[in-house]
Amino acid sequence: MSYILFADDNEDMRLMVRAILEAAGHEVGLVPDGSAALASLREREPDLLILDLAMPAVSGFEVCRSVKSNAFTARIPVLMLTARTEIESKVAGFEAGADDYLSKPFDPRELRARVTALLRLVKREGDRNPTSGLPGGRAIEDEILRRVSGHQAFAVCYFDIDFFKAFADAFGFAAADQVIRGTGAMMRDVLGAFGGEGDFLGHIGGDDFLILSTPRQAESIARECARRFKGTIGEVVGEEAVRHGTFDGVDRDGTPRQFPIAALSCVVLTTEPERWVSMQHLGTRAADAKRRAKQSGSGLVVEGV
Repeated sequence: MSYILFADDNEDMRLMVRAILEAAGHEVGLVPDGSAALASLREREPDLLILDLAMPAVSGFEVCRSVKSNAFTARIPVLMLTARTEIESKVAGFEAGADDYLSKPFDPRELRARVTALLRLVKREGDRNPTSGLPGGRAIEDEILRRVSGHQAFAVCYFDIDFFKAFADAFGFAAADQVIRGTGAMMRDVLGAFGGEGDFLGHIGGDDFLILSTPRQAESIARECARRFKGTIGEVVGEEAVRHGTFDGVDRDGTPRQFPIAALSCVVLTTEPERWVSMQHLGTRAADAKRRAKQSGSGLVVEGV
């Protein structure tokens, strides 16, 4: 049974959608606005999130952006359900990270079909990343929660490749895919040399990787991954480009600039079971620490959750 969370400020709509989806065998949670949706997500993560676009205070767009900007909740599929039909609203929804869009009024059969398709997609893609071949979103979450339920202290090493979008634009997506595959292979080698029994390597998606290890081993693993990453880049773009140290690219605002060619930021978060909050809390802490790692210039932040 899948758990679906639906946020809409119209009570009749909430009740109707719940009836449709419960009849299809799903468990459905209802909330009246975006703020309540975010609070509910902190308590229990759904297998699918359905959002009305226009809600008071916090809109469906804002909730979607919050979910998709968090590396540990970004895997949750989002279906936008709204009375707006203009193309601009649909484009804005997809830009916020929505996975699908359904306009009101809708046929219950279409709602059930879209829900089934999204759940099937996330199940298929959540177990293994197609580029790196590493375990993905659902497998990562299960592995973290297994440690929590087993009352184990553990450390999360969260890796992010700096300026990766600019790198992909400058060198091409074939080269970018080579870097992703090479990074995954390099991290497997590091775990083989420096890790311990039960350590776990996963690929959250894009250029985000994760290693679960012990608090004692995690920092040395993270530093070794960062050290070897330059060699991984060099295998793709050549040693001369690595020696040059920078490449010409375009930032997110469309401004031409130079970027460092080899950079891997890492956050090491040590976790005690009694201090565990939620996957969303872990993702928020990781995202904040990652920003500080990039700003510090050291590329590494180590702290407790």
